[in-house]
Amino acid sequence: MDSILVKGNGELRGQIPIAGAKNACLALMPATLLSDEPLTLTNAPRLSDIRTMTQLLQSLGAEVASLQGGQVLALSSHALTDHRADYDIVRKMRASILVLGPMLARDGHAVVSLPGGCAIGARPVDLHLKALEAMGAELDLRDGYIHAKAPAGGLKGARVVFPLVSVGATENALMAATLAKGTTVLENAAREPEIVDLARCLRRMGAQIEGEGSSTITIEGVDRLGGATHPVVTDRIELGTYMLAPAICGGEVELLGGRIELVGAFCEKLDAAGISVEETERGLRVARRNGRVKAVDVMTEPFPGFPTDLQAQMMALLCTAEGTSVLEERIFENRFMHAPELIRMGARIEVHGGTATVTGVEKLRGAPVMATDLRASVSLILAGLAAEGETIVSRVYHLDRGYERVEEKLSACGAQIRRIPG
Repeated sequence: MDSILVKGNGELRGQIPIAGAKNACLALMPATLLSDEPLTLTNAPRLSDIRTMTQLLQSLGAEVASLQGGQVLALSSHALTDHRADYDIVRKMRASILVLGPMLARDGHAVVSLPGGCAIGARPVDLHLKALEAMGAELDLRDGYIHAKAPAGGLKGARVVFPLVSVGATENALMAATLAKGTTVLENAAREPEIVDLARCLRRMGAQIEGEGSSTITIEGVDRLGGATHPVVTDRIELGTYMLAPAICGGEVELLGGRIELVGAFCEKLDAAGISVEETERGLRVARRNGRVKAVDVMTEPFPGFPTDLQAQMMALLCTAEGTSVLEERIFENRFMHAPELIRMGARIEVHGGTATVTGVEKLRGAPVMATDLRASVSLILAGLAAEGETIVSRVYHLDRGYERVEEKLSACGAQIRRIPG
C-alpha cells in the first residue's frame, strides 16, 4: 500500500484549484438511471470513488465515458441490462445505495447489496428504506441484499418525515419522487449544497422540484425525465481542508473556485481562531493572523452547521492552538479514530464518547501514523505539514477516495510532500 511522506517546513504560499464535489457527483451519477437520454456532468472530480460508481453503473448496463482527463462524465442509461447491484462493487462505497431509488422509480424493481465505505459507526440505511416504503415500495432484506419492488403503476407520491436528517436518504427519496405518481413532500430533509445541486440537475432533466436548500422539499412527479448537461458544485470539504493548510502552517493561499456560502459556519470558527478569510475574484484567500492560533470549541451539525467531514482536519489545527478546545461530534459515532494517531505526534487529546478535548501544544513532532478513514488521512497530512521532522502516513488508499492530486496541490504551495509507492 502507498504511503505519503510529509516534512514540516514552514509557510505555504500559492494557489490551489478546488475540484467538483465528490459527494455531489456520487449522487448526480445515479440520476442517469432515471432517464433514457444522455446526462453530461462537467467539473467532475477525478477520484477512486467516482471510478467505483462508474463500475457500478456500467454493471447495470449504463454507459459511462470519462472525457477531458476525467473532468467530464458522459452517462447514458437508455437500456439497462441488469437491476442487481452486487456486493463486490457496493461494498467499496456507501454511496452505492443511491442507485436504489432511481432504478425502483424508473423500472419498478431493484436488488441492491447493503453498502460499505468508511467504517464510521453504524450509518444504517433504514432512513432510505422507510422513505421508499412510504411511496409504496415493497422491501425485503435477505442474504445481505435489499430486494425492492414498486406497486403496480409505479411509486406513489407521499409525505415523508425523516426522523433524523440524512443526506443520502434525502437524495434517494428525491430521485425516486421525480417519477412517482402525484406529489411527494420530504420533511426534515437535508439542506446541504449537494442536495441543492442534485435538485438543480434533476430540474434540468425536467423534474418539478421546489424547496431544495430548506428542510421541506416538494416534488411533483412527472411521466419521464430527459437528458441534461450539469456542472458539479465546488467541493466544500476539499475547500475547507485546503483552507486549513495555511491556517496550520502560516502563509497565504488562494483557493480557486471557493465560495463563502459553502463553508459559512466553518469560516466563523476560523475567524474565532485567528484565521483571515477574504473573497477574491477567483475564490477565497486564507491567511493566519499574527501569533498562535486560538482555541475554539466545535460542534458538528447538519448543514448549515459545522460539517462533520471537516472535524478531523479542524482537530489537526487545534492541536497547536493556544488554550483548550472541545470538539463534539453530533453526526457520526466512532469518528475520533484519528486522535490516537495525532497523539503519536505529540498532541494532547482526551476522548470521551462523542467529545474530544484538545489542549494545544507548542509543536507537533513527525511520526509514522496510520490513516483510518478518508478525512482522518488528510488531517494527518495537515498535522505533518506543521510538525518538526518527517511524518509518514500509511494506508492512504482512503485519501484517494476523496482528494485528487493532493501531493501536487500542496507541493505547488511549497509543501514538502511525496507519495511512497507500496
